[in-house]
Amino acid sequence: MHRRHLLAATTGGMVAAAAGGSARAAAEVEWNMAMPWPKTTPGLGVNATRYAEVVEAMSGGRIRITVYGAGELVPPFEVLDAVQQGTADLGHGTPYYWAGKAPALQYFTTTPFGLTSDELAGWLYKGGGMELWREVYADFGVVPFYAGNSRNQAGGWFTKEINSVADLDGLKMRIAGLGGEVLRRLGANTVLIAPGEIAPSLMAGTVDAAEWVGPWTDRAFGLQEAARYYYVPAFHEPGAGLEIIVNQASLEALPADLQAIVETAAAAIATETTADFTYNNIVSYGPLLEDGVELRYWPDDVVAALGRTTRDVMADLAATNPVTAKVAESLDAYLIQANRYAQDFDERFFRMRAQALAG
Repeated sequence: MHRRHLLAATTGGMVAAAAGGSARAAAEVEWNMAMPWPKTTPGLGVNATRYAEVVEAMSGGRIRITVYGAGELVPPFEVLDAVQQGTADLGHGTPYYWAGKAPALQYFTTTPFGLTSDELAGWLYKGGGMELWREVYADFGVVPFYAGNSRNQAGGWFTKEINSVADLDGLKMRIAGLGGEVLRRLGANTVLIAPGEIAPSLMAGTVDAAEWVGPWTDRAFGLQEAARYYYVPAFHEPGAGLEIIVNQASLEALPADLQAIVETAAAAIATETTADFTYNNIVSYGPLLEDGVELRYWPDDVVAALGRTTRDVMADLAATNPVTAKVAESLDAYLIQANRYAQDFDERFFRMRAQALAG
């Protein structure tokens, strides 16, 4: 398949141009798409459904995709299996959900104290990350496409304050990805439960704390009603990437123009999804705090412990196998460069902007 890394400014114009007011064409291809979240989930399920609509419009109806939310076609954490086996032709998700099958997939979502959303996109599109991602998925007969980013997430919702590292010992927390391993090594009991079960688990006392995404999605799931303390920002998810994964046989059965549409539509949705999270997290933050949430920041000694432990976790992950080591080498080299740039440009700009706005 000839690969094109194309970013569209908007999807609206593309849909209108593709549809062109013509009569609905008979579909050549009927696909199923599975995902680990409900179809109505802001930013996630909604944009996955939007992707299906964009593909249909751009193809003039030659591809139609039936979208299934969490549990409707397969259980939430079996989306990769479904795509690999052909139960679903494609899936929407985030790579680290399937890291038990390939540890290197952790890097393509996010890592603790790692890349921001912009930095991750840069590595994927320009720094060789996409080639490595496809190499990892090749063993599964699956082709990945970048589908956007939820940006810097929240640290999570807690029913009790975290004032020191000792407060992490015995903490029961819902947390995904490598952040869960970092906390586990610091004494926490970590679990991964489906998004729709987070608020009920907090309310029932099954967990003491839970992370989900950020102000927009957290508020939509009612997490502010389930826990009192909101820790920001996330140490573990500075820019969580999303994906469209396609069964390789299904993709290669398409003519070249439809293959290009499947990929280009993912790039368009990546832009729209990231913008969606950026805007809605900003405008949801104030109302969330007005709901009586008590905002908290991580204590310095906790950050130091999280950082030390993260270095150990990342070293162990890189040593898992040669493929993971190869991915780690690429990302780590870029992360060092990104951090230097961010210190001199991004961090200093934010300080300057805050000073300027303060008058």
